[in-house]
Amino acid sequence: MLFLRHPLAYIVFVGSKTYDGVRFSAYSSDHWPPHVHGFYAGVQVVVDLLIETRQVRLSGRKKNISPRNAKNSDVNHVLRIATKYFDELVQLWETA
Repeated sequence: MLFLRHPLAYIVFVGSKTYDGVRFSAYSSDHWPPHVHGFYAGVQVVVDLLIETRQVRLSGRKKNISPRNAKNSDVNHVLRIATKYFDELVQLWETA
């Protein structure tokens, strides 16, 4: 659990869990839809949590993968682990 002071002077809670080498983070001030940020091998992947269908997907937002030239295998690893730990990641989102 980590608290950060946001530039607009409110506190941002960062929830974080690591599964199979991927660190997933959720931020209390983050926007809808439910999603987490996955970090693996120097890559950040934004993963949407589709609660109704119990699926994950690569976020449709503009900066969903950083860096843009990340290896597909690293991105796919993050998505695979997010699928495996779906329930835990939904809980992480809900408690952030």
